[in-house]
Amino acid sequence: MSRRNILLIEPGYRNKYPPLGLMKLAAYHGPQGRGDRVAFVKGEDPHVFDRAWDRVYVTTLFSFEWSRTATAIDFALRAANGQPERVFVGGIAASLMHDEYLKEPRWAGVRFIKGLLSGPPAVSLQLSDGDGDFGAADLQGAPIEELVPDYSILDQAEYRYPVYDAYFGYASRGCVRRCRFCGVPKLEGAQRDMPPLSRLVSGIARAHGEKKDLILMDNNVTAAPRFKEIIAEIRDLGFVPDATLRRDGAGTVKRRVDFNQGVDARILVKSPVFLKEISTICISPLRIAFDHVGMRKIYEKAVRMAADNAIVNLSNYMLYNFMDSPADLYERMRMNMELNRELGIRIWSFPMRYQPVNLKDRSHVGRNWNPYFLRSFQIMLQATRGIVSGSADFFARAYGGGRHEFERLLTLPHGFIFHREHYEKGAGKAVRDEYEAARRRLSERQEGELVQLLANSGASSGARRVNYLRWACDGGVDRGIREVIRFYVLDTRNKIGSVNEGAQPSLPCFDVGGNLPAEEEIVEDAGLFSAEQADGRRSATRVLPEPGKAI
Repeated sequence: MSRRNILLIEPGYRNKYPPLGLMKLAAYHGPQGRGDRVAFVKGEDPHVFDRAWDRVYVTTLFSFEWSRTATAIDFALRAANGQPERVFVGGIAASLMHDEYLKEPRWAGVRFIKGLLSGPPAVSLQLSDGDGDFGAADLQGAPIEELVPDYSILDQAEYRYPVYDAYFGYASRGCVRRCRFCGVPKLEGAQRDMPPLSRLVSGIARAHGEKKDLILMDNNVTAAPRFKEIIAEIRDLGFVPDATLRRDGAGTVKRRVDFNQGVDARILVKSPVFLKEISTICISPLRIAFDHVGMRKIYEKAVRMAADNAIVNLSNYMLYNFMDSPADLYERMRMNMELNRELGIRIWSFPMRYQPVNLKDRSHVGRNWNPYFLRSFQIMLQATRGIVSGSADFFARAYGGGRHEFERLLTLPHGFIFHREHYEKGAGKAVRDEYEAARRRLSERQEGELVQLLANSGASSGARRVNYLRWACDGGVDRGIREVIRFYVLDTRNKIGSVNEGAQPSLPCFDVGGNLPAEEEIVEDAGLFSAEQADGRRSATRVLPEPGKAI
């Protein structure tokens, strides 16, 4: 069997976790598998054109990263010398938007893989007789999905994932729920068990060294039939409370277990067994979803049960921009502040902006939100990297002392939100006072018209500024509103202070109430950055290994 050249590509977006699918493909093709020569790049690396590639794989993640993913696929086609049959595209977005990818004429002939690589390799990869001896006969091999991932490919890219020193895997796949906002049922199907974690951990440790943490990406581990056995296995692997790992030359580091997709409060509250079991491992943090205000009682009960089991480091995902209103979101955030204060725990909340799983950008606006409100809340979250702090004082300062104050904060000029200290206490206070005086003169009807104008002001800062200036000079717009709308040209890009002073965050000097969570505990993507702000830098990569040399 001749050795082939295999190129693995992850698009150049920012992401927290390494590409597990590509790591398993590397295991399939690499030294412990077929013996092929495997290379990995993050983004676009011109060095790939120095070699002929027999097969190119591209992974996909978020559907709203369509543009960057499309760039990666086009790059893969160039790397494959224009031969689409050598290009394979899979992952989350390719599965959830499968038909959209197939409809692109320029990608005709590319194999788009839908779902998991859970069957025989030849079947999962859509191989046929036309692929000759290049895996088409592999109808009995172990599913690629169940292989021990190859961590060595990560050393080929200079991009550093915030979470890397961990065993990444699944104890179960799928979910028993069919939530309307979630793509898991379509992507993974019904809940089912995966091979034992001990096999995964021992395989990674042997090949790539012992890892500090255990990151399990199960979508609903509490619904797994083997839940108690899974927890027992985690304990047997040494991940018990206060577990540590000694690193040569680096001392002792504390270990942790993270069910990073969260656990289901509706199942946790059914029996004290669930949280009692979870308390026997070094869970940090315990992530509980709080998707809508209707879950208030169940969520609160789950948190109280966790505290009763001495689980005091918690985190939650708060879906917004789906069916909720800003007032609903505020109530959920406020509830965590009260639980923190009463129970003596720390809950870090991560509001997650809902986007349909088949939308190519972040343009979705929920029926109870508008584009201006979403942008305002986005700016508030940027002050703390997407985290709603456990400090009650900071919470009231950042998000308001009540839902009505929060709703009003959402309507402020973005410059006032971003440069809050400057306009509330600094040299810009007179400007803020003038705005507030004009705003107080508005009637209820005028307030409604102002909010409507803001909602339709435009998707980019440039478009918004043009509209604000136009409306301020338009005699057809209510005079009182014209007096107010002129302040909205003050946005996040307006510099304050001296000409050499750059933009400052909204609450630069305010205590958030304790240390922020470690980078590894922050969520994958909280939608903090709009397209106009997104980091467009291409990730640099190292020179690829020479053909024939070990990867």
